[in-house]
Amino acid sequence: MGKGRNGPRCRSKSQEWPRLSHISGRCRRLSVSVGSRERESLLPTLGRRGTRYVVFFCAYLYQGLVAGFSLTALANHYAGLGLPASEVGLHFAIAGLPWTLQPLLWGALIDRAGGARMGRRRIWAACAALGAQASLGLLWFVSKPDALGWVGLVFLLHSLFASLLDTACDRMIMDHVPEAEFGRMSGCTRGGFVIGTSLSAALFSTLLTSVSFFVCSALLIGLSSLALVPLILVREAAGDALFSLASRAGAAPSALPFRAFLVQLVAGLRRPTALRLLALCFCVDFALSLFEVRFNVEAVQVHGWDPSALSRLQAGLALVSGTVGALGIGLWSDRAGPLPALTGLFLAGAASFGAAAILIRADHVTTAVPLILGLTNTLPTLLVVALVPALMRASRGRPGAATQFEVFMAVMNFGSVVGGGVSGASTSILSGGSIAMFVALLFLICAASIQRPDWLFEASRR
Repeated sequence: MGKGRNGPRCRSKSQEWPRLSHISGRCRRLSVSVGSRERESLLPTLGRRGTRYVVFFCAYLYQGLVAGFSLTALANHYAGLGLPASEVGLHFAIAGLPWTLQPLLWGALIDRAGGARMGRRRIWAACAALGAQASLGLLWFVSKPDALGWVGLVFLLHSLFASLLDTACDRMIMDHVPEAEFGRMSGCTRGGFVIGTSLSAALFSTLLTSVSFFVCSALLIGLSSLALVPLILVREAAGDALFSLASRAGAAPSALPFRAFLVQLVAGLRRPTALRLLALCFCVDFALSLFEVRFNVEAVQVHGWDPSALSRLQAGLALVSGTVGALGIGLWSDRAGPLPALTGLFLAGAASFGAAAILIRADHVTTAVPLILGLTNTLPTLLVVALVPALMRASRGRPGAATQFEVFMAVMNFGSVVGGGVSGASTSILSGGSIAMFVALLFLICAASIQRPDWLFEASRR
């Protein structure tokens, strides 16, 4: 039976369709939103232990790929072209400048950053990765590799972004890695860096003499982009957006004004223990860089070693020490604490450089280059693996922890830059054997200082 006049009336199709379209649009938007959240929920986060090791290994693999090209293959190529040690050292100094200013450039920015939907630290890592790759693209406009000035400027710009990436990664490590795993994470990141450096140095030392600089640059950009994929796809926490420049709703502003932040940071670094540790960091890398740059140039120009062969030898030695050695030292540091590992490595380093000094003074360099490099290149890599956990423990829990840690690392980088910069001038003052003996004596002094933990590491007594 039909409805009466007082019963419900049927709507016409023209009345129903706008409403149905509105509901359908809302459903589609809801479906897209839910689908997006479901896809993001499938992506890994730094809360997973295995994910942390993969992401940070690849992040430092990226740094190593670029360093192997610029600081090993290209530097040895310059030596093969006959450039003096002073100019090669200048190449090191230019590329390393942003790393020495890293705390001033980025430390306070990362420590005081507010909440972002991509993650408090990860947004800076993603922006830095994009800028670093864009700067490497400028190598395509360099006509030939011996245009030292232009190449140096490109790597100066790259180092500016790479140092931001490094700061963001260090802070994510301090935020998400348990203190009991600092040693293993240090071994993991150092292993990534050394493997990247070794592979890049071995590959590009050959390609620089056989293909165009444009092809080398394109291959470097391609390989380094692949290494950044895990960092781009990971999230800090489950609720973070994969890609977004927006701030998180309700994110708290920085707890400290910038001036107050700097006051607290400077107060922490003025502690006697911190000042002694800064001096140790500078002296170690200064001495190592002074010897390394000088010896590498002399091996090519004085003792007749082929630059490509030298790069491959360095890559192989670094690969051994940076994989099995780095992981072993990391485990030792976690189980016994960083100080016993540091003491043992400083003593072993003193013996190694002492032996190298004897070989150099006996004028056996031409035939003993592989042995000398084995003695002097292996232990410094392992030394950094043991030193980083101690520096993290000394910084963690203090105002501006990331910035304070970056200050320690920047002072090491500054020592390396200064050592490389004065290596050319040292030829008229000290022989290669004397420099090796100087490093050995310095390592003995460092080993003695580690025997008094409170003198250097008040946060690492255990």
